[in-house]
Amino acid sequence: MLKQFQSKQFLLFLLTGGFAAGVNFFSRILYSHVLSFTAAVVCAYLTGMVVAYILAKLFVFQNSQNSLARSSFAFVLINLLAVVQTLGISLMLADVVLPRLNWLQFKQEIAHACGVIFPVFTSYLGHKYFSFK
Repeated sequence: MLKQFQSKQFLLFLLTGGFAAGVNFFSRILYSHVLSFTAAVVCAYLTGMVVAYILAKLFVFQNSQNSLARSSFAFVLINLLAVVQTLGISLMLADVVLPRLNWLQFKQEIAHACGVIFPVFTSYLGHKYFSFK
């Protein structure tokens, strides 16, 4: 199992996912100008997800046998699970953990960054074995 995370494919997944995470992170800041933190996190996640799908299809899982419809459907399902992880961690850190630590400066940015990082491993396995099988 650990060997899967030491592959060129996983490295490409990290690179493309890192770029999509950057899109996610910075778009959340823009969305926060017009939306609540919760809504901004969800919208940013969806924006990042579209970027992630395109990059994964083009650069990471090029040999996928799944149809576009099947791969995109599975991709969305796996990312819906990941968005729950992202949102839960982001809210827990922003509303509970960081305030209890008296860490108030950039608490939403820190909370959201941690929330985005968390589902990397579960998403890779889900996409490898379901979305782009």
